[in-house]
Amino acid sequence: VQLQASGGGTVQAGGSLRLSCAASGIAFSIAAMGWYRQAAGNERELVAYITNDGRTSYAGSVKDRFSISRDNAKNTVYLQMNSLKPEDTGVYYCNVVIGFNNFWGQGTQVTVSS
Repeated sequence: VQLQASGGGTVQAGGSLRLSCAASGIAFSIAAMGWYRQAAGNERELVAYITNDGRTSYAGSVKDRFSISRDNAKNTVYLQMNSLKPEDTGVYYCNVVIGFNNFWGQGTQVTVSS
């Protein structure tokens, strides 16, 4: 299983970024996918989640600003992040759970300056 995250960068508060996570080695169309983030000194937290049939859920801190989506033809999950705030800064990871195994991408850094 490989999860390749990309799209991070530095943006000013109020800006937008779109993260992508390309998956391989899994039956992507039947997998539920998640985006997590970890700020320095903090634990990793769930940001957004999408089921295989497209149902989504969000952390309260990002609801109405972030949107998770998937393209099964491209084996890719996206995280559109709008109205970014400095507290959104962190390393963002994509995740898939298969059976009892938890798989993580390498992470992509998002930095939001005030």
